[in-house]
Amino acid sequence: VSGSDVYVAFFETNAAGTSVAKLWKNGITTSLTDGTQAAKCYSVLVTGPDVFVAGYEENISGYSVAKVWKNGTATSLSAGTSEAKGYSVFAVGPDVYVTGIEENAAGNTTAKLWINGAATSLSDGSSDAVANSVFVSGADVYVAGFEKNTAGTGVGKLWKNGAATSLSDGTRITGLKSVFVSGSDVYTSGSD
Repeated sequence: VSGSDVYVAFFETNAAGTSVAKLWKNGITTSLTDGTQAAKCYSVLVTGPDVFVAGYEENISGYSVAKVWKNGTATSLSAGTSEAKGYSVFAVGPDVYVTGIEENAAGNTTAKLWINGAATSLSDGSSDAVANSVFVSGADVYVAGFEKNTAGTGVGKLWKNGAATSLSDGTRITGLKSVFVSGSDVYTSGSD
């Protein structure tokens, strides 16, 4: 919600059965992709006159390419040679932060943070990890997600400026989906 406007970012399947990334503003739909390749979006942020959306679009090779759309114009965040998806977007001034995943050569998903298109790996890639949400407060960048441990269960992770803190003990599957910061308080939500 921005002022009296309500924004929703997600996807809709077209007549050909292909998912199309879409943005709804007050119920009016704008397609972010043309429907020739599968695409989805998961997060929207409105700041001033700018609308940012995070998601992905498949390329002709069938790989998901992580993308961020600013006012409907897409920027690719990954090279398109492995699976990558953007899940959350946050913008402060000229800086745009996107979190998501990118598959490595071993076939594991690495938790990623892109700042103005430059990628940083939040996990080492030895097991699957996901960065689901990003929030910036002052000079600090918070990311919520999870990483699989050696037992194969997910450990809820909160990264602050790239340093990870485990918020679960790994005995059960746990994943963090969202993060919000207010003053010195950090809130996360997810499943356990």
